[in-house]
Order: sequence, then structure tokens, then C-alpha cells
Amino acid sequence: MSNRTRRFTAGLFSRRPSGTGVIAREALVYALILIAHSGCAVGPKYTRPNPIPDGNVPDQYAETNVPISTNAWKIAEPAAHLANAFCWSEFNDPELNRLEELASHLNQDLALAAARLDEARAQVRISRADYYPNITFDPSYSRERTSANGINRGGTTAGQSYDVFNIPFQASWEIDLWGRVRQQVAASRARLEASQDDLDAARLAVQSEVAVDYVTLAALNVEFALVQRNIQAFQRSLDLTVNRRKGGIASDLDVSQAETQLRTTEALLPNLDLQRIQLKNALAILCGKAPSQFTVSTHPLPAPLVTLGAGVPSELLERRPDIAAVERRMASANAQIGVAQAAFYPRVTLNGLAGFQSINAGSVFNWPSRMWAFGPNIDVPLFNGGRLRAELALSHATYAGNVASYRQTVLTAFQEVENELAAQRLLGTDLVAEEAALVSAQRTLAIAENRYRAGLVTYLEVATAQALAFDHERTVVRLHAQQLTAHVTLIKALGGGWQDSAALAAKL
Repeated sequence: MSNRTRRFTAGLFSRRPSGTGVIAREALVYALILIAHSGCAVGPKYTRPNPIPDGNVPDQYAETNVPISTNAWKIAEPAAHLANAFCWSEFNDPELNRLEELASHLNQDLALAAARLDEARAQVRISRADYYPNITFDPSYSRERTSANGINRGGTTAGQSYDVFNIPFQASWEIDLWGRVRQQVAASRARLEASQDDLDAARLAVQSEVAVDYVTLAALNVEFALVQRNIQAFQRSLDLTVNRRKGGIASDLDVSQAETQLRTTEALLPNLDLQRIQLKNALAILCGKAPSQFTVSTHPLPAPLVTLGAGVPSELLERRPDIAAVERRMASANAQIGVAQAAFYPRVTLNGLAGFQSINAGSVFNWPSRMWAFGPNIDVPLFNGGRLRAELALSHATYAGNVASYRQTVLTAFQEVENELAAQRLLGTDLVAEEAALVSAQRTLAIAENRYRAGLVTYLEVATAQALAFDHERTVVRLHAQQLTAHVTLIKALGGGWQDSAALAAKL
């Protein structure tokens, strides 16, 4: 408020009014002055802090030697809304697509996140309602009696009973001098945006979990079938060894070793079956179904997918909805600081009342029964035991906590991307080596079986070769599943549907 305005308003109250009309006009003028100056708002202007605590945003991932374009780094501008499509369709598996669709519509974690979004949307409407006057209609009737020993007021007779009819309309409107209402609305809007991002994050988490469980279940089915085939092979080996023992070619030790190999492999089936049942039940819950009413038919594991580019630009981290959500909560906490600061200043409310009042029902709506009142109410905080300062300190601490959470979320996002890029590279290398080892182990087994049939070696050599080849077969299946899982988790770490920087730029 300028010095000229202060002098003018001080003059308003220094003069002695000459009548009620002058008082009403001066009150109206003063109210207009307050409204004219209500554009100022207290509280810090929101500026997104650096996403890295020391301020040094990395120029490249540890897993790639391709530098990240400085212009591409926009982590301070979350863009989770730019690419919310999920890429599970690239597996080309109709059953997986069906499960993802079920989970998107029936998963209860998503239903809870959607309800939280509706709550936040309603809270914004509640906050915005303070922009407007609050008008109430409060008619009343009462039967009253004055005291015979009381003071005679308004011409009433002591000890008299009478009716009172009130038909009032009341209105109040807070002048948002210091931006309290605006800051509350800004905080609510930021929480609404965070709730939308929470829903996206929950959807991404559920859909990625469905994909991981499905891939794992498919791998278990492949491993289960592999164990069954080996049981059949080991049974044939046992039968062959028993026949050779009857012919005096093999020993009891050979028979015992063949039987041990068979029984040990058979013991693997119950555990594998239990894991399959548990994964099927987990998929049922993710898809919003009771396990007893849920069926899933997995298909063979797809071939290793194309590796997501090692030079994935870090701008894709902007699409992570969890980063966007925590950034919006940081903005909301910043607005709450403004709300807490506004509480130190006077709160001005314009109040008004108009209606009819009478002691006779027949004359309630007569013109002489009219009544009205208008005037500002100024609520000035003088002493509150330090509550306001404590609330301001609380809002600052909450904001600082949100900043730390934001930075930790960004760091965690880097960690997850780095981990999955490393997993793609190393699992791919491991799978190639393991497949070569399997070919070698199968060749060794064939040689050992031929030598055993020729009577050159004992069954121990065959059993050893069988066990080694079997272990390599299982390892290849598991590495393949881990590679597909790493692909899924990298998609999740990148915030959903992957696009290269050129495709993303085309959308902007």
C-alpha cells in the first residue's frame, strides 16, 4: 500500500462522520481500496530446485559412452504426460496383452489410485469455492417471553410473550488480500496433478509386474517341461542300466547312480509346480480376479528382444510419473508456505444481511419489516502462543522434505536405469556364453553315452555329463527369462513406452 493510500485511509478514520450514510460510504470506499490492493500475495515464488543434490547433472550414463545432449536434459520439467503408452505389446503375445488389459481395468490398486485422484479433484473445487461469496438462507421462528423484572427494550412490555419471525439472507466474502485463498488453490491443484501422476505410476507398476510375472511363469513352464523330458531320458537310462546289469555288463553302482539321477530330477517337479501356482495366483490378483476363477495360458518365451539403445537420453526420465508426482508435491508444499505466511496478516471479510423480521406472521413480508446490515470484519492475529510461527516452520520443513524426496526419486531413477542397462548388456553376454556351454555339454553327453554303451567307462561319467547338460539347459531358460525381465524393468525405469529422442521431439 502506497503512502498516499495510507494517508487517505487514515483520513477516513480520523474524520468524525456526520451520519450513518457517511459511515456506510466510507466503509464502502475503504473496502474498495482493500480490493484494489488485494493483488499482492505473500509466500515464496516456486522454482524447481536442481534435481541432483550437488548440482552436477551427469552428462552420460555409466553404461554408455555416448554423451547425453545438454539440451536434452529437462528433468526440471517433468513430462510424464508425453508418453504414457506402455510397450508390452512388443512381446507380440496375445495372452500377455489380454492380462494387461484386465489389470488396467480391474486391478484394485489402480482403483484406489483413481479414487485418490477424484478426492484431489474435489479438493480443488473446495478450495476454489473460497473465491466466491458464501450466501445462506436461514429462516427461523421462535416464541419468546420477556422477563417481568428485566429491562424494557424496543417498546416491549415486561413479562409479555410474543412470536419472532426471521427471514434473513446472509452473505460473507473474504477479500484475498495476501493470497491465502490463491495459495490454497495452487496447493490443491498441484496435489491434483500429483494424484494423476500417482495413478500413472501405479498403472506402470501394475502393468510391469504383470509382464514380469507372466514372463517368469512362462519360463517356469518351459523349465517344468524340460525337467519332465529329462525325467523321461533318465528313466530310459535307468532301464538301460538295469538291463546291462542283468547282462553282467553294468554294476550295482551304475544302477544306483542312474536311479539317484532320476529321483533327484523328479524331486524338482513339486517345487517348480508350487512356484507356477503362486505366480498364477499373483497374476489373478493383479488382474482383479479370484485365483479359483482365473486361467492363464502362457506361450513359449519370445526370442531376445532388441536391446533398448545404450545411449538412451536422460530426458526420458522426465516421463517417469513418480518423478512428476513428487515434483508436484514439492510445488504444493511451496504454496503452503504462502498460506502459512498469509496467516500473520489481517483477514478481511465483508459481511452482509438482508431480509424480514416481524412478531406477526401476517406482516413478515411487509416493507416496514425489512432489515439489513453490511460491514467489514477484520480479524487481526495478536497473540496465539506461537502457533503461527510454528505452522510456518512446519511448512518450511515440509517443503525441505519434499525437495529431498524429489532428489532421491531422481537419483533412484538413475540407479534403476543404470542397473537395467547393465543387466541388458551383461545378461546378453552371459546368455551367449551359456548357450555355447550348453552345446558343448550336449556334445560331451553324447560322447559319454557312446563310450558307456561301448563299455569303456562307468555310468558315473554319463551321470556327470547328464547333470552338467541339464544344469546348462535350465540356466539358459532362466537367463532368457531374466533378459526379458530386464527388458520389462528397463521400460518401467524409463517411464513407460520407449521412444527415441527424435520420435519424442516430434511429439513436443
